[in-house]
Amino acid sequence: MILIAIVIGCIVGTLIGINIPTIPYTYSEYLAIAIIAALDSVFGGITSTLKRNFDIKIFVSGFFVNAILAMLLTYLGKRLNVDIYLAAVIVFVGRMFNNLGTIRRYYVEKLTGRKIIAKAEATIKKANEENKE
Repeated sequence: MILIAIVIGCIVGTLIGINIPTIPYTYSEYLAIAIIAALDSVFGGITSTLKRNFDIKIFVSGFFVNAILAMLLTYLGKRLNVDIYLAAVIVFVGRMFNNLGTIRRYYVEKLTGRKIIAKAEATIKKANEENKE
């Protein structure tokens, strides 16, 4: 149920994002880093759902706090003329790939497990039929 809500939220957010006016160039860095932080939270939410320890409070707070912190780092970096936002990008993208790896591994094991079980059931059924004859 929660996984469906996350997917629907992503789709609705994408549709809204496609149909809103263009963001001015001066804000594009802030928006880009906020999107990366938000995607990190989404992948983390999916991973925690698969691990059965999802908490909506942690998800929502992480979603907004990560995005705000990333934008603040970008703002501070612009003021200091240093690309501090790159640190946030590296951390968030690294976590996204870790979470994506966990999600992928979960579904591969689930799919592989089903194939193994189906093959074992077919073998047992065949052996039972041979024993009856």
